[in-house]
Amino acid sequence: MFLKNIKILIICTMMTLVFSCAFYSMSGSLPPHIKTISIPLLENETAEFGIAEDITDGIQKKFNDEGILKIINLNSDSSLKGVIKKITDGPYTFNKEESVSEYRYKIDVYFEWYDNRNVQTLFKGNFSGWGAYGISGDISSDGIDNDGDGKIDGEDEDEFGEPREFASKVAVEKIAQDVINDIMTTW
Repeated sequence: MFLKNIKILIICTMMTLVFSCAFYSMSGSLPPHIKTISIPLLENETAEFGIAEDITDGIQKKFNDEGILKIINLNSDSSLKGVIKKITDGPYTFNKEESVSEYRYKIDVYFEWYDNRNVQTLFKGNFSGWGAYGISGDISSDGIDNDGDGKIDGEDEDEFGEPREFASKVAVEKIAQDVINDIMTTW
């Protein structure tokens, strides 16, 4: 009888664990009426050509990859609008001769997520992302972890291309991830 009760207890415990975790979804942390989002082209207050398109595309790609909210242009439940405030591109590290060996490309963006149905701001704030690049011209052999993933050059299959452009791409990816994280943790 005692063994039968223990078996029942173990089965009940396992079922509780399975059913309580089986239906976990990150989208459950969003307001229930928000299923769609519009992400218009960001405003650009900098002289950097094409950066508004790059960041807008990066944010939209991240939303599509995560599958959190469906992106639509008209009559969306919410809107994510942004303004690129500043881009800095300056020395980051120096070698022993005190010459610049690595630059840091940083993007600062202000975002506001707006609930179109309830006519209210859900969150607003400043986000920044950066990427590093060397002056060698070839990021696949510059000895720098350009994307911050802990891999350098030959170990890192995604480090290739023009250095400054790659640093910009890394900065955009960091901003997109931070925006997604904030949207998911706002509720």
